[in-house]
Amino acid sequence: MQSPLFSHTEQQSQDRYTVQNPQLLRVSLSGQDDLLARKGAMVAYQGLIDFDGEYRSNSQRRARANTGEGLDLMRCSGQGTVYLANLAQYVHLVDVDREGMTVDSAYVLALDSSLNTEVIAVDSQYGISGTGKYQLNISGRGKVALMTSGQPLMLEVTPEKYVNADSDAIVAWSSSLRVQMQAQTHSSNVRRRRGNTGEGWELSFLGQGFALVQPSEVMPPQDAQLGQGIAAQFGMGQQGARGQNQNNAWN
Repeated sequence: MQSPLFSHTEQQSQDRYTVQNPQLLRVSLSGQDDLLARKGAMVAYQGLIDFDGEYRSNSQRRARANTGEGLDLMRCSGQGTVYLANLAQYVHLVDVDREGMTVDSAYVLALDSSLNTEVIAVDSQYGISGTGKYQLNISGRGKVALMTSGQPLMLEVTPEKYVNADSDAIVAWSSSLRVQMQAQTHSSNVRRRRGNTGEGWELSFLGQGFALVQPSEVMPPQDAQLGQGIAAQFGMGQQGARGQNQNNAWN
């Protein structure tokens, strides 16, 4: 049998994490350090690998119930190789250090079991809740595999240059940044806008660090019915990329 498909063989590497291709992650397990991965993200594996649901403490369950934020994970243990992917999204590896990283949990594919996670609240204008109100803080030392819809943009934040990002497009940022959620408002010198801009909640970042943004705010549901109300189905928030990632994890 001959085909160009046979050029897509597995990457040979001694590293624990290897990006097999832009949309597929390869993780080597030695039998010592377990891997925490998104539920249902395994597409193939080799060797003696055991998959088990990850235990969530009472506080973690309460946080998920109250905020909708949290990680639905499985624990991968044993010796061998695991291949992970989700909705053909692009995979990116990040080293977490003492500075820490804050992420939207919907874009986490896998992480080292040694890392700590905690749900945090983002300050908002007038105390109003919106998409992006709660996020996940990851601390410790280890690696996290993030996903984006398309190739992302890494924006540097400095004291002289702050960054605003749509709450449905932001993926992660430095935990040291000061963050506030705000809504698009009318400028005092503009009497009336001509119409709806389609822009809603955004996050404002100040300080020194980075903000990672993906080039997409929406992702079609896997069971979308074409032709009837499709624009509404592909809306932001729970129908956007974040909502579809979460729905896929829960199913």
